[in-house]
Amino acid sequence: MLQDYPITQQPTKTSKLVAFIEFTLVLFAIQGVLLLFSQEVPTSEATQFRILANSNTVADQQVKQQVQETIAPLLEQAISHSATTQQMNDKLQLLEPKIIELATQQTSGLPVTFEYGAALIPPKRFGFAIQQQGVYDAYVLKIGKGKGDNWWCALFPNVCFPEEATVVETEEEPVTFFIWEWIKSWFS
Repeated sequence: MLQDYPITQQPTKTSKLVAFIEFTLVLFAIQGVLLLFSQEVPTSEATQFRILANSNTVADQQVKQQVQETIAPLLEQAISHSATTQQMNDKLQLLEPKIIELATQQTSGLPVTFEYGAALIPPKRFGFAIQQQGVYDAYVLKIGKGKGDNWWCALFPNVCFPEEATVVETEEEPVTFFIWEWIKSWFS
């Protein structure tokens, strides 16, 4: 009878080799995913731009958003015409009076200050890269007391305004599942 005879399969060298190759490929895949998600912005190159709202009230946050939208073209211009951090800093120093003027127009009489120096920046994720919390060279535009939530981004490397070549809009087709469509076809 069949139950009386034990059935054993002898491992072959080729099956051990295939298992080792599969294991190695899985390890490489895991390492690749970990590297993809653990990219960081080099802190020595990072220059930030930060807008601090007067407070956390809805009105003050809307003012902060309006200021950000108003000065965005100036920042984008300074970034796009600069190849180095020094060139960008020079352009922003030239644009400082214009930035303060535009921000003051949006703030309804609140004082506006614009400073460049070391500032504590919270951690931020953009794309797959993570910028750690730390003290960075930063342009800080403070509206009123500057006690509210802030908007900020990295100017160099540029994550505020991605270049046109890297932004590609595509129309995505809706995802459909064959089995679900097949089941729905039975009832239509």
